[in-house]
Amino acid sequence: MSEWFETPGLAGDLVRLEPLEPRHAPGLLAASDDDEVFTWQLFHRPTTLPEAEALVELYLGRPHTCAWVQVDQRSNQVAGLTTYYDIDASRRTVAIGATWLGRRFWRTGVNTEAKLLLLRRAFDQLGCARVVWHVDIKNERSQAAVTRIGGVREGVLRKHIIRRDGSWRDTVLFSMIDDEWPAARDQLEQRLRREGAS
Repeated sequence: MSEWFETPGLAGDLVRLEPLEPRHAPGLLAASDDDEVFTWQLFHRPTTLPEAEALVELYLGRPHTCAWVQVDQRSNQVAGLTTYYDIDASRRTVAIGATWLGRRFWRTGVNTEAKLLLLRRAFDQLGCARVVWHVDIKNERSQAAVTRIGGVREGVLRKHIIRRDGSWRDTVLFSMIDDEWPAARDQLEQRLRREGAS
């Protein structure tokens, strides 16, 4: 298997990313305790263990995808999920997304550091030329978050995906290229140092 499709453990001070496995289902169920977290996801919030187990299988069954569970280092609790998807080694590109984080882990630095770990792997280990994000045009919170970590808005993919309510979703496309990574990395590291000191 190409290293592009491997899912190594990645660890920082605030979060560690573990390869997603079925054993993580109970922790994911505990983390998914707020409907707002799943407003923009293409699936409903799991409310039972079988639903959480099915969600794990959904993530693990997606083609060209590497899935990680996010674990809060301070509490050792599962905080959420994140992935690389649309992995294309020949074009040296990955997408980061299908991400969700339990409400109690918002604004803790976990998401920021998780993105830093994923971007380091993409650019410094895999040699990516380009990393992309796809965000629902109505999800202003996630658009702002991607912009804060250095993503550049490229445009809108119209009628791109059908939402779970049956409506068409326009998707905002963001990217970061390898030329932009060093400055973005420095800004992310500085931001994490500030958050850690507060």
